[in-house]
Amino acid sequence: MYFVSFETSSKIFSLAVNKDGKVLRYRNLRSAQVLEDSILPALDKALDSAGIKFGQIDGFAIALGPGSFTSLRVGLATVKAFAMSTGKPVVGIPTLDIIARGVERGGCDEICVINDARRGNVYACIYGPSGRKGDYMLSSLDELLNKVRGKTLFVGDALKLYRKDIEKAYKSKCLFADEKWWYPQAKIMAGLAYERFRDHRYDDAAGLQPLYLYAQDCQVSTGKK
Repeated sequence: MYFVSFETSSKIFSLAVNKDGKVLRYRNLRSAQVLEDSILPALDKALDSAGIKFGQIDGFAIALGPGSFTSLRVGLATVKAFAMSTGKPVVGIPTLDIIARGVERGGCDEICVINDARRGNVYACIYGPSGRKGDYMLSSLDELLNKVRGKTLFVGDALKLYRKDIEKAYKSKCLFADEKWWYPQAKIMAGLAYERFRDHRYDDAAGLQPLYLYAQDCQVSTGKK
């Protein structure tokens, strides 16, 4: 099957064109904010380079965040429109899972993905050898570090802010991934997406939503005052 993966949650917009588990083409574009008029030309160029027509695409994958509110919404709206207009399946992949998938584990006990959520908080998730160990978190650094166990590899853009604090707290028990692995990439996401497509574990296009951890950012009402 041919499918396209879109990652719009960070400052690096990326897409990948796959045939089954093989990435045929991919593009990474640095952008302050991903808009529809940047997604469509990038897709056209990638498909043209791969020699594939839009009508040949059998499925779509989209990163769900957490991340940039506006860019996530634009990316998801675009992919939902593709899926609903063509009747092709869609899968949503959490952004923190993509980052964890891309980095090499080495000899660590667990991986901690840590992205800047601003306001003194981080988006984070901890992964063991068998996969995700808990929920996706919005927390302070101190709250997160209380959940970390053993020799941990930290990866994500929040290291630019908090690496020294983590080193001070954990000293020799922590490792840090190179900056090239901090950001989610569609070519890595494509591996996770292919597993979903292969097993027919699709999402409902109409009901698919971004992974919001700051409810007030998306004007979600919880019913509480």
